[in-house]
Amino acid sequence: MKQEQSNRILTSLLSSVEKRALVWLAERQPWWVTSDLLTGIGVVGAVVVAVGYFLSNYHIGWLWLASLGFVINWYGDSLDGTLARVRHTQRPIYGFYLDHNIDGITMGIMSIGAGLSDMLNLYIAMAVLAVYLLLSISVYINAHLKGEFKLTYAGMGPTEFRLIMIAVNTLFVSIAPLREWAVHFSVCQTDVVFGAFDFVGGAILMILVVIYLSNFVKDAKGYSEIDPVKAYSK
Repeated sequence: MKQEQSNRILTSLLSSVEKRALVWLAERQPWWVTSDLLTGIGVVGAVVVAVGYFLSNYHIGWLWLASLGFVINWYGDSLDGTLARVRHTQRPIYGFYLDHNIDGITMGIMSIGAGLSDMLNLYIAMAVLAVYLLLSISVYINAHLKGEFKLTYAGMGPTEFRLIMIAVNTLFVSIAPLREWAVHFSVCQTDVVFGAFDFVGGAILMILVVIYLSNFVKDAKGYSEIDPVKAYSK
């Protein structure tokens, strides 16, 4: 099987600091910690996020658990590849396959958990998941066609997203009027209630849609120039 490494493009606000921190952590992991174990820890973190959001239906303080889940997810998801590179035990084919399947699974777990809470409308959570998966598909296609694996957009990557969600959770736990504020409106004669968390989710959704569409148009134009229309001849 042909083995190729895509050029990883990391331009997020925290990428340089995060890279140094991950290398520092990887160099200090005990021998029995493996990349696969860290990948599993990342999944556990996603489950903790989902459980924290679901339990927030009973007490808002459970959002602290969701925030802890984001930290656990970052630790496992971000450190698994770094550990392999530090130890020179990379498995590019297996790692690519496993890591990006797990990314979709963990995003699905977290989105469903958030959507099952009273904080976020389930339709918004599922729309965010759908657009995230579309963006991921686009990234994987470009990794194959251009050898370019772009992990960040507009200075934002998975780590920045996790930090934003931790900050939002903290605000909602700390400020009662923020979580109690809501807008009521009607859609097709159905009452809809949008709280502040729904608007945060809606903003994230719109940002993802804009990123996806702008990149789709740009990439389609580029591929059209590389692969132009051929003249038809009978």
